[in-house]
Amino acid sequence: MEIKEIQQGDKLWTKVIEYARNCSWRAGAFLARNMEKNLFPNWERVLVALDGTDIAGYCTVQEKDCIPDAEYSPYICFVFVGERYREKRLSQELIMHALEYFKHLGYSKAYLVSGEIGLYEKYGFTKITDKKDIWGNDEQILAIDI
Repeated sequence: MEIKEIQQGDKLWTKVIEYARNCSWRAGAFLARNMEKNLFPNWERVLVALDGTDIAGYCTVQEKDCIPDAEYSPYICFVFVGERYREKRLSQELIMHALEYFKHLGYSKAYLVSGEIGLYEKYGFTKITDKKDIWGNDEQILAIDI
């Protein structure tokens, strides 16, 4: 499995847009729209896990996530692993790659927004607060030291 950091102009960009748009997770379509609008400026990237030429999953590294009044940054967002690649710790590989990317940029902490309880704690994240997202849903913000 290979994890690549991509941005607009990369040869995989369009392929990841289509994969995200058609994946089983409803947030994938939202990611696809953000990619089409090139809402990944400066250092922000989409990380894509590849099994040969097949996309196995993705996540993003971004300055902000869906919590409008959060004072934290940077975030790991849109963590998704395709059904046939689940139960193989691929989400952990994506997250670890994202943390290394943030560390390279000089960050010492990273954040993640999730409604899932207990999912990201197994990777070392700790819940720091609850907030409402831009759609009015209750979400938790988790943090990890890099």
